Amino acid sequence: MAMEQSIAPRRTPSSSPELTLRAVFSGLLIGCLLCFTNLYFGLQTGWISMMSLQSALLGYLLSLIFFKSPMSPQENVVLQTTAVATGTMPLAAGFVGIIPALSLLNRERDGVDPIRVGWIAGVGWSCAVAFFGVVLASPLRKQVIIKEKLVFPSGTATAQLISVLHRIPPPTTTSVAVRSSNITQRRRYYEPLSADDVIPDQSENAGSSPELRSGLEQERNELVQAGWRSLGWSFATSGTMTLAAYFFPLLNAIPLFGTHLAQNWLWVFSPSLSYVGQGIIMGFSTTLSMNLGMIVGWGILSPVAKHSGWAPGPVSSTTDGARGWILWVALAVMMAESFISLVPVAADLFRSLRRPKSPAFTTLGQQEFGNEDEDPETPDRLVPLKWITWGAGASISIGTILVWIVFGHEGIKPWATVIGFLLGALLSLLGVRALGETDLNPVSGVGKISQLFFALIQPRNVVANIIAGGVAEAGAQQAGDLMQDIKTGHLLGASPRAQFQGQLVGSAVSIFVTVTAYSLYTRAYPIPGPSFPAPTAYVWLSLARLLRDGSLPPKCGEFMVLGGALAAVVAVLKIRATSRGVWYAKWIPSGLIEYVYNQRRRDKDDQSIRLVIVASGFVLGEGVVSIVGLLLRTLGIGAASCWGCLPHICSCT
Repeated sequence: MAMEQSIAPRRTPSSSPELTLRAVFSGLLIGCLLCFTNLYFGLQTGWISMMSLQSALLGYLLSLIFFKSPMSPQENVVLQTTAVATGTMPLAAGFVGIIPALSLLNRERDGVDPIRVGWIAGVGWSCAVAFFGVVLASPLRKQVIIKEKLVFPSGTATAQLISVLHRIPPPTTTSVAVRSSNITQRRRYYEPLSADDVIPDQSENAGSSPELRSGLEQERNELVQAGWRSLGWSFATSGTMTLAAYFFPLLNAIPLFGTHLAQNWLWVFSPSLSYVGQGIIMGFSTTLSMNLGMIVGWGILSPVAKHSGWAPGPVSSTTDGARGWILWVALAVMMAESFISLVPVAADLFRSLRRPKSPAFTTLGQQEFGNEDEDPETPDRLVPLKWITWGAGASISIGTILVWIVFGHEGIKPWATVIGFLLGALLSLLGVRALGETDLNPVSGVGKISQLFFALIQPRNVVANIIAGGVAEAGAQQAGDLMQDIKTGHLLGASPRAQFQGQLVGSAVSIFVTVTAYSLYTRAYPIPGPSFPAPTAYVWLSLARLLRDGSLPPKCGEFMVLGGALAAVVAVLKIRATSRGVWYAKWIPSGLIEYVYNQRRRDKDDQSIRLVIVASGFVLGEGVVSIVGLLLRTLGIGAASCWGCLPHICSCT
């Protein structure tokens, strides 16, 4: 039977509203919990998580419990988009990095007094940087998602999870039905759902037999009950351990290898299920890298620097101790890997700009399915161009004014702030492309590039250097993380306009939640301090100081060059292995662990969902109960016993 010439399918608008009150409210509720959790972990480790998978999963479970009808997949997309925009503000606004860094300034060394941002100033600063990245993400959508079809692994994984939860065809296996025959053709890699795809009615199961409806309802109830059980015990276990560690601080720093190594070398063990959950969420590649860094930094470099006299002070000191010494090596490793990861992206972008546009250059998929560069969305579902234009202009102009009001003319010149925004927009192009290909957003490299640039245009100004880097990083980080959500929406047929509006609402609410949470933490704990060392703050400040006076600790430069070169080689090997699938890919450390793990695991949807639920419970358990601990400390209720605590390590000493 002859087959008709098929064209790129156009998605029809959803029959039900997507930007609903229940979706936005649930997204804000989950996002506020994630905001506190990310701030808590960010101040401890410098790391935060998007938690998009967890947001979609929790939103689905909440909808089945508290609402009469389950959410549609598109509502779930808007929910997790709102939650991510709310939960990632601690990093976007710099409350785990540049804000603590400004409080570490020293008049003698930096030429300025410490800058401690209060609640009102924090709101002003957050308003200055909260919306620029949201506006940046929308115009990049057509290029990186529609035309280039970048994978955005986290966004794609979230779309797959939502499809499993809502019992719809997964985006990776959706087929396009050809009406003139019984033949179906597989759509190209990671294509969105369309009007031709069979999507069962989740609310009424229209056209289904009573037996099928009963079976689906029973299956859904079993999933919900199992999900809540897994979430409940993992949340309760993690929360109980957190509360016990608050009243008995020894549990936060157990001298596993003896008191001498614990007190003098900071070799302690912190049993935390939340880190287990974060490890599950981050994956083998990141967690293995962190563990290797821990062993090399604190097990090798720290003793070498101490015994060689290069870091004569206490190991915990960031000025003349091993902590500060190895920080420089870590900075070199981070910058080298970030720059290397951006090089192929920049090269591809440059080649694409120079490549002639010719109708003759069409891919096999375009020959089969027509012009796939055409946006499948109708104009009424897209973000209007005037919204983007006015939004970009308003965010830059108002943001510049707010930065000047908060930090003053001596902190950073208004024209320099504008350059920071523009530089952030330029670097976000590279960051978004790198994220779409590798699932890693090199925001640390973006911030450091900005710091290097501003060392030239505003030399010897530490405050301007840090703030300008924060402005650029905020735009790149938000644009990248929100682009993952846009990819999820594209695969599941959600309205880009509804997602954009959800992002704006989430970012606006998160301003006040983040600033309030940070204010509570600074009142209850010294930041940086034993409980919240804020390692990212030292990275920002160290580079700014280096660019100001050019001084390094003894022998640190040589190890920085060595560490940076090694990181660059590993980064090149990773890029080559990923792009070409060469034989040694699995022998790169992270690839080795993933290879062994993938040989043993069973790819079952229920097991994957259960793992995500347990990880979410571990993370949220400690994050939520940490709020209880924060309130107890604010009320003056301290530890029940400081038995076994070591000086300058436990929070009660």
